[in-house]
This record gives sequence, C-alpha cells and structure tokens, in this order.
Amino acid sequence: MSARGGAGLTARSREGSPGAGGFAPSALGTREHWDAVYERELHTFQEYGDTGEIWFGEESVNRLLRWMQRHKIPLDAAVLDIGTGNGVLLVELAKLGFSNITGIDYSPSAIQLSGSIIEKEGLSNITLKVEDFLNLPTELSGFHVCIDKGTFDAISLNPDNAIEKRKQYVNSLSRVLKVNGFFLITSCNWTKEELLNEFCEGFELFEVLPTPKFSFGGRSGNSVAALVFQKT
Repeated sequence: MSARGGAGLTARSREGSPGAGGFAPSALGTREHWDAVYERELHTFQEYGDTGEIWFGEESVNRLLRWMQRHKIPLDAAVLDIGTGNGVLLVELAKLGFSNITGIDYSPSAIQLSGSIIEKEGLSNITLKVEDFLNLPTELSGFHVCIDKGTFDAISLNPDNAIEKRKQYVNSLSRVLKVNGFFLITSCNWTKEELLNEFCEGFELFEVLPTPKFSFGGRSGNSVAALVFQKT
C-alpha cells in the first residue's frame, strides 16, 4: 500500500493527537481503497508502461538506500518491504545487489503490479507475497531490516479500531524482525516524538534521517519524519 497517494495521506485532518484517540477515520485506511487504487495502477501499467509515482518522492527511496550503504548492511541480509505497493524500493535494492529481499502487500493487485514491474526490469531475486502485515504466517520471520514507507500511516487511518491495529502492527514487527535488526519508517502523519511513543516497547531509536523542511508563516518544520529503530 505504499507506492502512491502519499499526498492524500498528508492532506487528511486529525481529531486531536494520536495519543488522545488517533486520527480521523478515512477510506485511505481500508483494504477496499488500496485494492481499487492498485487495480487502476495495474491497468495503467499494462496499457502505458507507467509504474506510478514513488511515495514521498524519489529522494525518500534514495535516503533509505544511502543509509543501508553507509551502515554496510550485508547484501545477503534479509530485508522486508512492508506494504510494497508497486515494488519500486525492491527494484532499487536489487539493483544495488541485495539478494534476499521480500515485498508484501495485502492487495493482490499491488503484488501483481510489482511483479510485472520487476519482470520488466529483468530481476529475479525478489520474493513477493500477498500478506496482511497484521496477520502474518509464522514462517515469515528472521528479517535483518524491515522498511515502511506509508503503511503505518494508512493503518492509522483505518475506521475499524485503528488503535488496536497499531498495536498489532508493533507486535508483528517485533515478531518478524531479528534482535538488533533495524526498522526504517517514513511517515507523513506522525512526528518523531509520536513515533518514539508508538514504538517505545522493544525498540530504541537508532538514527533520525534528514527530511525536507518547509516554511510557512515564518515557521519552519518537516512534513515527513524518517526514523531508524533497532530492536532490543
């Protein structure tokens, strides 16, 4: 669910702070919405070869790739892309030489789209699975690195008990990520402080990644938060 529509997630409004009851429910948090999005994306790719937009822009992908190179993550490290969408991140990881990468998405159309794009790129060392991150099979585990670009955002907008789903997300992450493994999250809904609170149990902040700043009315800030956590 993480390839397109980032602007829509940014544009939504809050009902108070996340800690006080979460975000205003939105269709952006439903599977039906993302199934419809990726059915359209798949049709567009089949018709015109358009792979779609990159969530948070190309720089967001480059930021993650630079971090993995800077910290010398082994090329055979098990990497999981949570909510892979059109699989663009997987493609770039494979081009860098990573050989044990997996992308999951609960939308079958997203997996079909990413599979078509990967095939067009001539890549074969990528595993794709239709999976709901909140209800994963036990065999999906042992990852050294987990990456999220917008999936936690979307889950936070689910009209059906989003607070509980956020807890399920943290539990799933804790299960699939190895001890001392890294979790890279990019969010347009959550601030650094809020993400630290959401992932305070079993994880510690490893690094804050630089993101573009914006200015309005004499005040400046970041519209996107990008953090690296390490499982303790």
